[in-house]
Amino acid sequence: MKRIGKEEIPEIVSLRGNLKTVLDGLGFKLIELAVSKHKGSVQIRAVIYNGKSIGTDDCAKVHRAVMPRLELTFENQEIFLEVSSPGIERLIKDGMEFTHYLGRGVRCYRTDISDWTAGFLKSVDENGIILKTKDGSVSLTFDVIAKAKLDSLNTSSQEV
Repeated sequence: MKRIGKEEIPEIVSLRGNLKTVLDGLGFKLIELAVSKHKGSVQIRAVIYNGKSIGTDDCAKVHRAVMPRLELTFENQEIFLEVSSPGIERLIKDGMEFTHYLGRGVRCYRTDISDWTAGFLKSVDENGIILKTKDGSVSLTFDVIAKAKLDSLNTSSQEV
């Protein structure tokens, strides 16, 4: 599992900052941003989250709001923008992403015990996470988390 604050390409960091401003104003968080350039065109995939269910109307609203910024950023290029929700069993791709899912059900595959640990995400810091499980709180460092995903069996937020 990658740690919070991973280094990225400066162009993507700048674009993420621009889009974050727009999305924050609409009540959404940018979970993932992927940019691919192909011979005069740009394909952009954005995953958004608002703590609730994301529908097609939400995706369309975000698409309409961010497209003008993308057109300014990628002048004279054809832009393909895909906006989606994280999905019910989203694979969590880096440590920073955990911050968006506080109170949600999460499953982590641990390298120290070669098994899954499931619970509600209680807290996140630069070193790891704390899950509230049926047996109490479990602290996991990012070093022992091989894979993590949202838990479809525990999708609703729980007070932690």
